[in-house]
Amino acid sequence: MSILVDQNSRVVVQGITGKEGTFHTKQMLAYGTVVAAGVTPGKGGQKVEGVPVYDTVEEAVRREGVNVSCIFVPPPFAADAVMEAAAAGVEVIVCITEGIPVLDMVKAADFLKGKSSVLIGPNCPGIISPGKAKVGIMPGPIHKEGDIAVISRSGTLTYEVVDQLTGAGLGQSTCIGIGGDPIIGSSFIDLLKRFKEDEGTRGVVMIGEIGGSAEEEAAQYIREAFPKPVVSFIAGQTAPPGRRMGHAGAIISGGQGKAEDKIAALRAAGITVVGDLPDLGQTALEVFGR
Repeated sequence: MSILVDQNSRVVVQGITGKEGTFHTKQMLAYGTVVAAGVTPGKGGQKVEGVPVYDTVEEAVRREGVNVSCIFVPPPFAADAVMEAAAAGVEVIVCITEGIPVLDMVKAADFLKGKSSVLIGPNCPGIISPGKAKVGIMPGPIHKEGDIAVISRSGTLTYEVVDQLTGAGLGQSTCIGIGGDPIIGSSFIDLLKRFKEDEGTRGVVMIGEIGGSAEEEAAQYIREAFPKPVVSFIAGQTAPPGRRMGHAGAIISGGQGKAEDKIAALRAAGITVVGDLPDLGQTALEVFGR
């Protein structure tokens, strides 16, 4: 099984006529994802890779029955795109865009309160349920259908981890890059709760990084309420305090967000923490079995 996206997902690509939107629409279609519509204001009536383009998400929902959005809108307008999708009732919103102003995301996060939409990202690679649907920019061929979930703050590390899992013969149920910005739509805990209820997921690989306290909070939730085995890796173990490492949220500040504190919290919760990334696949095999 899987969570959030599957073979029944009908995707609308917001920003489909831009370079990135067009390229990744082609890749998603090639994977077998049902990309039913695109949206670019003022360009309704066009087609991209055979996909009809509309001026608004509301029209795409009404005309094509889309229920998942993938956003490739430039940073100044991306938060508005998130809110437009939510206002139109889109169930899952995947925002790939990097560099959205934090204040814009504060407004978007407030707008989403009380809405039924689930936001993945921003600044993320997206979500894939192997063999069913790919919504985002991750390379499809490295994924294999199976029952191990992956949740990651890092996009590129997601690919490395998935490649190792597949190489070890461990297929994936759903893989999600949650994004590395200070304000994101779905946390580790939000997604762990969904994987807890997913009968097709028997274990989780969780990839964290320095900055913030999301990993410590997830560790507490896992210790108290998550019965499935978890393997974890924390990126940025050699990062100096006060220096941002790649992601806007990956910074040790005020003595918080250190890798060693996260690792200690995870281990205290009974989670297997991998010290060196190249060992993750073999460790996962030992913890989960085939």
